[in-house]
Amino acid sequence: MSESEMKVTLNGTNVFGMPLLDFSKIALPGIGGNEQALARAREGFEKIRAASEGMTEALRETYSGNARSATDYGLKVFEISNANTASALDFLIHLCGSKSATDVFTLSAAQTRKAFDTASDQNRELWALAQKVATETGEPIRKHFTKVLHQAD
Repeated sequence: MSESEMKVTLNGTNVFGMPLLDFSKIALPGIGGNEQALARAREGFEKIRAASEGMTEALRETYSGNARSATDYGLKVFEISNANTASALDFLIHLCGSKSATDVFTLSAAQTRKAFDTASDQNRELWALAQKVATETGEPIRKHFTKVLHQAD
């Protein structure tokens, strides 16, 4: 397909080599010359267009909020990874300085307890962030969907 075939023309005659449909010229069954029915049909189409625009805005807000929340979640994962690496290196340094098997056993037990407690806290933080992502993702959709339904009444 050539570059000229891929461009959209201003008069709507060519999109990717195919003509655009002109819905304004489509006859609606049962409307004929009835201006009142035609006005109702146009009003219905306008409601559909407004609903579509509302849902597009909801998806835009959802995507934006989701991107922010996903960034926060990713940064928290990096923070956790950094803390865990620092803790492991501290343990290794202390382990290398051990003078007896008892010191090694005591350090290992303390590190295991610390790692378990830290992992529990980190999992709680990640779970809270995941719940926040889910809530913030669903809220704009719920809000706009409710608004669109009330406008349709």
